[in-house]
Amino acid sequence: MALRPVQVNIKALDASAVGRFWAEALGWSAYSPGVTTYVGPVGGLVWPDPVAVGVDVVPVPEPKTTTKNRVHLDLATTSAAHQAELVARLKAFGARPAHVGQGKVPWTVLADPEGNEFCVLEPREIYRDTGPIAAVVVDCVGPRAMARFWGEAMDWTLHEVTDDHAVLRSAKGVGPYLEFLRTPGVKIVPDRVHLDLLPYPGDDKAAEVARLRALGATDLDLGQGDVPWTCLADPEGHEFCVLAPS
Repeated sequence: MALRPVQVNIKALDASAVGRFWAEALGWSAYSPGVTTYVGPVGGLVWPDPVAVGVDVVPVPEPKTTTKNRVHLDLATTSAAHQAELVARLKAFGARPAHVGQGKVPWTVLADPEGNEFCVLEPREIYRDTGPIAAVVVDCVGPRAMARFWGEAMDWTLHEVTDDHAVLRSAKGVGPYLEFLRTPGVKIVPDRVHLDLLPYPGDDKAAEVARLRALGATDLDLGQGDVPWTCLADPEGHEFCVLAPS
C-alpha cells in the first residue's frame, strides 16, 4: 500500500482570485467545480492528473499571519530571460517581493496576493522536466526523519538525503520534487499550504490512515467536522490530508 500526492492545498480569503493568480503563475487553468478553485494543466479538468501535482485553493475566513509558511512552491524556469519575464509578469498580477532572510541568491522570492511565499528559481538542469512546479519545499528540523516518514507514506523514490536536505520524486520520474530543508526554528502556527494525498484505486483509505498513524502521524482536528477526508500531521506537525477516492 502507498499514497500519492495529488495536489497542493492553499488556504485563501479569496480562493477564486488566488486560484487565478496561480493559474497565471503556472500557465495552467483555474476550475471551480465547487467551493474550491482547482488549478491544473490546460486542456480540461482531469483529477487526479497522471503527471502534475495540481493546486487546490480553499476558502477560509482567517488571513495569513506574518509568520513565514513552512511549506512553499519553487517554480522552474528555462533561462535567465524566462526567469526575469516570469517575475515581471507575476508582479503585474499581484505578487510582491518577500524577504525571508535569503540574502543575495540567484532565485527570486515572492509572495502571492495573500502573502504565501514562493520562489522563482534560476534555470537548473535538475528541474528541466518537472513542469512549472519544480518542487514542493518543506522547512523542517530533521530532513532524515522526514524522509523516512514521507518515504514510507508515499510511493515516491528517495533521491538524496543528508542532515540538511532530503529529496523525493515520483518513481515514474515525472512532475515536481518534494524537498525537505533543515531550517532553524520549529513549526508554531498552522500551515497555510499543505499536501493532499490520495490512495490508489482499490486501496482502502482507512487502512492507509492506520498505516500512517503507525508511522508516526497524528490525528488533527481543524474543526473540519464530518468530511470524507482525514486530516493528519506528520511527526513535525505539518498538516496533510488523506482524500477519499472518488
